[in-house]
Amino acid sequence: MNCNQGMPNSSGLVNRRNTISKTDATVVAFLKEAGAIPLGMTNCSELCMWYESSNKIYGRSNNPYDLRHIVGGSSGGEGCTLAAACSVIGVGSDIGGSIRMPAFFNGIFGHKPSPGVVSNNGQFPQARGAQELFQCTGPMCRYAEDLAPMLRVMAGPGIKKLRLDEKVHLKDLKFYWMEHDGGSFLMSKVDQDLILAQKKVVDHLQNMLGASVQHVKLKQMKYSFQLWVTMMTAKGHDGKEPVKFVDLLSDHGKPVNPLWELIKWCLGLSVHTIPVIGLALLEGKFKYNNEKYKKFKAMEESLHKELVEMLGDDGVFLYPSHPTVAPKHHVPLTRPFNFAYTGIFSALGLPVTQCPLGLNAKGLPLGIQVVAGPFNDHLTLAVAQYMEKTFGGWICPGKL
Repeated sequence: MNCNQGMPNSSGLVNRRNTISKTDATVVAFLKEAGAIPLGMTNCSELCMWYESSNKIYGRSNNPYDLRHIVGGSSGGEGCTLAAACSVIGVGSDIGGSIRMPAFFNGIFGHKPSPGVVSNNGQFPQARGAQELFQCTGPMCRYAEDLAPMLRVMAGPGIKKLRLDEKVHLKDLKFYWMEHDGGSFLMSKVDQDLILAQKKVVDHLQNMLGASVQHVKLKQMKYSFQLWVTMMTAKGHDGKEPVKFVDLLSDHGKPVNPLWELIKWCLGLSVHTIPVIGLALLEGKFKYNNEKYKKFKAMEESLHKELVEMLGDDGVFLYPSHPTVAPKHHVPLTRPFNFAYTGIFSALGLPVTQCPLGLNAKGLPLGIQVVAGPFNDHLTLAVAQYMEKTFGGWICPGKL
């Protein structure tokens, strides 16, 4: 959660209920200087570490397309606020899909920039260790044309790393696509609705735009969750360990015993949500031994090399934003690893734009991720604008 001077900064943690930001996060300061008017802070998952936005301070956010479904997380409040036309632009942060999942579930656009372009200063929780390199702050919008202007402002001097002024000729781009991760047993199968929506995009690019389109099979995508965990548990270049999640739970309060919190939760006495209690309990289990870490680190480097070489400076990769459309409330507890469809690109440090692709038969948003090589954000943003013109972009839930 980005600090906004004078506004709450709890990140959904009860112990921080009365915490008020004394300063602005760097991106917030840049946006205010450019004339942006903050309307408020929106809801998130507790400590921004789950893909349903629910906590013990503000409760649960509901999807404007169907109140029985989730808005995603951690920037879920931002996603549903934008989708419901309460605001036009918003800010999210993303280390596993916290911009892209809410954007997808709520039928809007969200962009995870290349790492190091936009400052993360002034956030809570603040990433540390290797996480610091992969956490990205980015824009969320109803309209694709707003992404680039927002990114210019949010990045400040970091915008020099990108080529947003470079004209993109879509017909000259090379498009690659995969319809699923290859069959990981940890993840749900991709909904047929999403596969058909992606196929519609592929057919249009090939037959109407006349672009080069190629189906690929990247075998290591099957290990997306393991590669994300490898990134999240790695030490930084300075040797710093990542912040322990159980320590974050103790912020502004006494040390937390996860097992005791679980017992209290069963009795209805805990001030924490079950996803964060579970994460605190299992945190140590997710840390690989040296042998496994080296194995997955080598795999991550190999996949990064393969994708970067494939994409070059003129290629984009189309990939599902999630295996399913927005699930019903609590369902993520039974599908905890599905976020790896977005998490993998955080681990690989690539820029990604989530683009809406209309609604399914039940009125829930469809979408797709558009991925490019490092610092080629201008390609994904150009494709997003084309997708909006071709497939309609955001659809007002009030018209359904």
